[in-house]
Amino acid sequence: MEAIDLHGGARPTRQLSPQSLAAHTDRLLRAAWALTGSRPDAEDLVQETFTRVLSRPRLVRDQPSELAYLLRVLHNTFLSGRRDAARRPRAVATLEEVQVLDRRATAAPQRAAEAGELYDAIAELPEGYRQALVAVDMLGLSYGETGRSLGVREATVATRLFRARQMVVGRLGDGEGRARLAAAV
Repeated sequence: MEAIDLHGGARPTRQLSPQSLAAHTDRLLRAAWALTGSRPDAEDLVQETFTRVLSRPRLVRDQPSELAYLLRVLHNTFLSGRRDAARRPRAVATLEEVQVLDRRATAAPQRAAEAGELYDAIAELPEGYRQALVAVDMLGLSYGETGRSLGVREATVATRLFRARQMVVGRLGDGEGRARLAAAV
């Protein structure tokens, strides 16, 4: 199937398949982790995103558009989940009830703690800044791709990214925060 380009040419499209989605799993997982702040929630969010995308046929133009589309679906799924969760009563767990499920966290606890602090700092960013940071630094999108997926200009992406990085470094602390940010991203 082909889509007609507004500039006169035909641009080939293809249907999203489970195989094409598998190529983006790692990037979407990193983005989801930054949004949710926890790995298990991030895995659930990515699974829900794939379920939504595969529930009916979707056509995309090319690979960068595919990733931008999946990022948008991931973000919308995250927002829908937060709205749903806000309507439900919450159960409070004590620290004694919490179990560490990530085996890598027990193998390298200092590194896991630093990564957790980094993701917590990213999750606390205002929405626009967090989206720009996740799209560029974690998913590897270009400024132009990020701008198109967020509906803003490329210069706005650069500004938001610069300020988001400053806020993350400020939340992590001055000297060691910069080193952790550089090592993790």
